[in-house]
Amino acid sequence: MIIQMENVSWRRENNYILQNITWQVEEGENWTVMGLNGSGKTTLLNIINGYIYPSSGEVTVLGNRFGKCNLQELRKQIGWVSSSLQENLYKNETALEIVLSGKYATIGLIHTPEKEDVEKAKALLVSLACGKLINLPYRTLSQGEKQKVIIARALINNPRLLILDEPCTGLDILAREQLLATISELSLKPEAPALIYVTHRVEEILPIFNKVLMLKRGKVHSAGTAKEVLTGANLSDFLETPVQVNWINSRPEMRLIGDRWFA
Repeated sequence: MIIQMENVSWRRENNYILQNITWQVEEGENWTVMGLNGSGKTTLLNIINGYIYPSSGEVTVLGNRFGKCNLQELRKQIGWVSSSLQENLYKNETALEIVLSGKYATIGLIHTPEKEDVEKAKALLVSLACGKLINLPYRTLSQGEKQKVIIARALINNPRLLILDEPCTGLDILAREQLLATISELSLKPEAPALIYVTHRVEEILPIFNKVLMLKRGKVHSAGTAKEVLTGANLSDFLETPVQVNWINSRPEMRLIGDRWFA
């Protein structure tokens, strides 16, 4: 079992941000987590990573039950890719140095890396089609290139679980599709970690994400296979507006009823 949550709630003062979340991610599954702003997605991720404890309920991640494990050690097995991380990284460091900083989970490369770590970081960048970026300053890279570098950073410790938190934010459609292709290729590698892809955009959901969890106002709205969850009827209820879903090349596309595309 990758993740097991039983009746998990988290509240700030008297307000529930998450309420009665029961969710299981099994070996071999890649999940999409969907939710609009304020649905509780970020709180869910913070619990999975052990940055906050649930107010009630039980959480087990990668076989580690909260309250009976070292959360700092657990975090070494989890890679977390987030657009917000870019804002904190040192922009004058090279792409290689950014990746190497992931080895130590630091902002900035404050340790002298071992030779094997340098070679591994270079190999990761090459595998993500970023070999030409190795010695370039991070600040000079495009948004899509920066996201690939952050994915390489998250992979350097061989995580068993990789969380992709709205990685396509700020990307144009071409850069988005290039990044999604990279994620798809990553999932096919023999050593690939379990993937959780967080988004509020249906069109980003790749065929590799065989399960979908929908959060609405801090509760589970629905969960199951992508074809079961991503239907016009279910999404209409989820969004509280009528929508239509079409599947093209095993990917869903959604539009508002009335031919106005939902973005």
